[in-house]
Amino acid sequence: MPSFDVVSRLDLAEVDNAIAGIGREITTRFDFKGSSCSVERKESEILLVADDDLKLKQVHELLKVHLTRRKVEPGALDFKSPEKAAGNTVRQSIVLRQGIDADLARRLVRQIKDSKLKVQAAVQGGELRITGKKRDDLQAAITVLRTLKIEQPLQYVNFRD
Repeated sequence: MPSFDVVSRLDLAEVDNAIAGIGREITTRFDFKGSSCSVERKESEILLVADDDLKLKQVHELLKVHLTRRKVEPGALDFKSPEKAAGNTVRQSIVLRQGIDADLARRLVRQIKDSKLKVQAAVQGGELRITGKKRDDLQAAITVLRTLKIEQPLQYVNFRD
């Protein structure tokens, strides 16, 4: 039976490279001179520290630009609310979304079933496996999933005949 997997993965090495690029740009930009802005990644979380809200917004823009250059979709970032830190600085944590959570999986399965395609969808951990008798049905399922307005980036991998 032909099948494929719907996953949501990030290349953490590319995320690290983007963060290193942001660090270099912060040290060289004139508007960041003398500021205590920093960006670092711990596990699946990015921690931003900035002097004020304006610099925090600038670091957000830098993060989005550098991730886009590295072909990492900014939709995988889940921004938490900024909080006050020591010494009049602002701290914000950003969670890197990986895997398909249960709510999103249910929504995707519901959309596939509502499309009346002759395919089956099964949730396997943080992935979704779509199987069908015809390759054309699987390609139609990919088209249905691409038309949905989902913030989290999805990849379609492991296409088997």
